[in-house]
Amino acid sequence: MVVLNRIYTRTGDDGSTGLGNGERRTKSDLRIASYGTVDESNAALGVARLSTRDDAVLDGILARVQNDLFDLGADLATPPTADEEPGTKLRIVQAQVDRLEDEMDAMNANLSPLRSFVLPGGSPAAAALHVARTVSRRAERLMVDLSHQPGESVSREALRYVNRLSDLLFVAARVANGNGETDVLWVPGQNR
Repeated sequence: MVVLNRIYTRTGDDGSTGLGNGERRTKSDLRIASYGTVDESNAALGVARLSTRDDAVLDGILARVQNDLFDLGADLATPPTADEEPGTKLRIVQAQVDRLEDEMDAMNANLSPLRSFVLPGGSPAAAALHVARTVSRRAERLMVDLSHQPGESVSREALRYVNRLSDLLFVAARVANGNGETDVLWVPGQNR
């Protein structure tokens, strides 16, 4: 359970922050940047949801994703240890990845096939979802980079989740554009 009685602690005034295991790291550390960017993606989803309230199915999916992103942040904020007992730490699990795939498949079933790349835009909801998508891609790049650093690790499930997330947000943006009817398509070389 989380209890926040006071928001400021002053412990980060020296440019460091605490991980879930109590270890202190600089705020520019790659692990901190990874879960900070996951948090940024979550905030972008919050903005997108201002425009998805009328679509209960889509908004419900995005609400579940927002909760999952806090799980992902907790996962990243607590580096795994070799002797960690399964289930003792909050980690992204395969069932969360599977749910993203199932929801994406259900949304995609109503979309016509693409014949061009989609430009970010169309409806306000779609534009905001594209912003969230690109932020989640940045989080993925940071997480992959972190996973390749000596002495660091990121679970396969966490990497799968963030990879599927950007795909889901792309499909969600098409749904928000009238199931793709108002997608703005790229026209190669249009302005030459």
